[in-house]
Amino acid sequence: MNSIIFMGPPGAGKGTQAKILCDTLGIPQISTGDILRAAVKNGTQMGLEAKKYMDAGDLVPDSVVIGIIKDRLVEPDCKNGFLLDGFPRTVEQADALDKILSTEGLKIKRAINLEVPDQELLERLLKRAEIEGRSDDNETTIKSRLETYNKKTLPLLDYYAAKGNLSRVNGVGNLDVVTKLIEKELA
Repeated sequence: MNSIIFMGPPGAGKGTQAKILCDTLGIPQISTGDILRAAVKNGTQMGLEAKKYMDAGDLVPDSVVIGIIKDRLVEPDCKNGFLLDGFPRTVEQADALDKILSTEGLKIKRAINLEVPDQELLERLLKRAEIEGRSDDNETTIKSRLETYNKKTLPLLDYYAAKGNLSRVNGVGNLDVVTKLIEKELA
């Protein structure tokens, strides 16, 4: 079973690479960002609550995100595996994920970290904001998101390295080259 986590700062290319990999492996991409943005767009109670945090560049509280993930992982399309894109973002979330998976007799096969320098990320996210018109992609919010990532999410690298399932992949360069680097780590 392919149970994969994609990690990396905002704008590292997790979503793009996840779509490619999920098509190849025939597993669903579970993007907390996409789920939360859909909830915001639909004006759900959870979406309105999440929007306050997202617009400020903060992480959505664990209780909301973990509940979403727990519900999603028991859906039938996850029985052969899944790719988590944007979750976990903290060591606490990783612990909660391990507990959820262990009740099903599962564990994470590989945690892949896409590594991209901050200046490159800023340029990518400002360009994305221009193209997609995303309110959460302005320079102030981007810098706040990168600070939050560096403070809260970077410790996950040590967490998964200690478990022996962390792969670090250079996320800068040609799309196909980055995809091949990821596939090599999963082989």
